[in-house]
Amino acid sequence: MLIPLSYNLRSLFVRKATTLATAFGIALVVFVLASSLMLSNGIQQTMVSTGAPDRALVLRKGADTELASGITTDKANLVIAAPGVKRKDGQALVASEVVVVIAQEKLGSDGKVSNVQVRGVQPTSYALRQELKIIKGRAATPGTDEAVVGANLEGNYAGMAVGQSFDLKKNRPVTVVGIFDAGGSAFDSEVWVDIDTLRSTFGREGLSSSLLVQLESEGNYDVFSDTIEHDKQLDLEAFREREYYEKQSEGTSIFITAIGVLIAVFFSMGAMIGATITMYAAVSQRSREIGTLQALGFSRFAILVSFVFEAIVLALGGGLVGVVASLLMGTVRLSMMNFATWQEISFSFDPTPSILLSALVAGAFMGFLGGLFPAIRASRLSPIEAMRG
Repeated sequence: MLIPLSYNLRSLFVRKATTLATAFGIALVVFVLASSLMLSNGIQQTMVSTGAPDRALVLRKGADTELASGITTDKANLVIAAPGVKRKDGQALVASEVVVVIAQEKLGSDGKVSNVQVRGVQPTSYALRQELKIIKGRAATPGTDEAVVGANLEGNYAGMAVGQSFDLKKNRPVTVVGIFDAGGSAFDSEVWVDIDTLRSTFGREGLSSSLLVQLESEGNYDVFSDTIEHDKQLDLEAFREREYYEKQSEGTSIFITAIGVLIAVFFSMGAMIGATITMYAAVSQRSREIGTLQALGFSRFAILVSFVFEAIVLALGGGLVGVVASLLMGTVRLSMMNFATWQEISFSFDPTPSILLSALVAGAFMGFLGGLFPAIRASRLSPIEAMRG
């Protein structure tokens, strides 16, 4: 026969101060853990949404990022002729792009600068990335010193608003004529300018960082990739666009998750110690109750289960508070460096049911560990010793 659960709930309300202190500690741990997992997921979602399954990205073989890649015009022309490339009106849907990183002043940071990625594009770049929409102003005119900037940059960096201008390089200004929204992808943290403007500014004439290729279908990737990678003359490598950007997020995502889990582990130690102290105090204060329960015929196992249950309920209460608090982080956007590209990208906290449930289970487990040993002590008290207490 088990002890009624109402008995445990009533005892928690009797010890309000210690109950609230322990619940707060567990809530803090669950909040930190859930928030770090949400941010890690937000990073992954931002990068994974950058790309489509039927598009390929071509880089120089051995280059892990667009910044480290260089493709000459003659090689780009050979890629255009590869099988699997989609064509429209006889023209291959391939865009040459140049990528650089510039230092730009952040607004409200007392003159501090941060890295912003600038992409030199062709008109085909816009046609291929149909998820990109101009939400303010207009598109940049090809062949001019005009720029469009991602929605995450507007208002956060000097000169990056419609009608303003900033320098790509000293004495090489570009004028912002539009703001674009790329659906929350990493492109929202980029500046787009004409490819020839960027080439001439940084001495990249005749070179591209990457080639964006529209495939006839997702199933044509293997044929296209094999052709590119087995041509020794090209010395190029093809990636599925989505997989490429997903890989770019791995380092940052792992770092954020590791830091969050590490902080949560240290906090959880304190929370478990708090739960243990609370439950030991409960055992000490309720020794006569324990003796009475034994006298009424409740077994040691029933007493053990009762005290463990009480600790888990306490932890779940704190855990629910932590989970609800972490949901508020969904309204926050955070900018940080992407270790793969060295550009600052804006991320959001992306909650999922599995993340919230995992954090709540972790809180309950802390309560279980914190209450286990006090519960064992309570179950081992002899009736006579308990009644004397």
